[in-house]
Amino acid sequence: MHFGNECEQIMKKNIALVTGGYSDEAVISYKSAETIYRHIDRDRYNVYYIDICHKGWFYKKNEEEYFPVNKNDFSVTVGKDKIVFDGVFIGMHGTPGEDGKLQGYFDMLNIPYTGCGAAVSALTFNKRYAVCVAGQSGIPVAASVLLRRDNVAEKRELLKQLHYPVFVKPNNGGSSIGMSKVKEAHSGLEEALQKAFREDEEVLVEEMIPGREFTVGVYRYKGKITVLPLTEIRAHSSQDFFDYEAKYGGKSTEVTPADTDEAVAEKLRQTARSLYEIFNCRGVVRIDFILHESKQIPYMLEINTVPGQSEASIIPQQVKAAGLTLTEFYGMLLEELFQ
Repeated sequence: MHFGNECEQIMKKNIALVTGGYSDEAVISYKSAETIYRHIDRDRYNVYYIDICHKGWFYKKNEEEYFPVNKNDFSVTVGKDKIVFDGVFIGMHGTPGEDGKLQGYFDMLNIPYTGCGAAVSALTFNKRYAVCVAGQSGIPVAASVLLRRDNVAEKRELLKQLHYPVFVKPNNGGSSIGMSKVKEAHSGLEEALQKAFREDEEVLVEEMIPGREFTVGVYRYKGKITVLPLTEIRAHSSQDFFDYEAKYGGKSTEVTPADTDEAVAEKLRQTARSLYEIFNCRGVVRIDFILHESKQIPYMLEINTVPGQSEASIIPQQVKAAGLTLTEFYGMLLEELFQ
């Protein structure tokens, strides 16, 4: 859609594209932001690239020009002009953009933003809390044990009760960094725990569910919850599971739309819709599942409330398979801010 006359040009809204972050996932955030920045419709929105990093909060006008963000009202001053924002597109994985912190900040400033609210973001960012809520709501989840640095010794007996193989992963954060697969209790568990604890103070040890892995994009637009075409994740034979290397190092194959029968696809879609409603999600989320090999029912792994948008990411693949352009899709997400 193009807005041709000067009156409509004046009506363009200022959008802050927020990226970066304070975790190791910042590198992924910048890749997502590149895609989002290229595809937001400039006929409808003025887009400002906001980098939040350990050095500070900055509006990046170009490679040479950076302007500090006033955190009191989330504004930027360029020369004599003060720029305020009508809305925020969150393109940040990890803290503080995926765990509810930025969402709470924008709530206090009454600035609308893409994606889930503060409470939902905080809840789903914590893998243990998310699977507990899903499990209590009747959604199948894997058995797991939550460890903290100070209680590993006392949880040893619980760990022995898990059926191996297990996945060991940071409890808070993305789905790929710091993750390991341990095939036997007496081999590799300690190394896996150390790896995960380098990323987080809490570690989730979770039984592996045998079966096919699917990931499902879901979004709400004008009150309607829509499930995007499904994707099946197939790790290459040299790769045991879908970790960072598989996801971003070309060691997996994502099949979109997934090659599966309609009965299985409908089970996944219905479960994804249910989870979207149970968690009161907004915007687009990506929900990861294992389809249990013998039971043929979906087990929820986790919910990603700021799914990746890089060229290697799954949501852009699903959007294309749905017959939409990214410009159309991002426009729909932004429209929801101003309803």
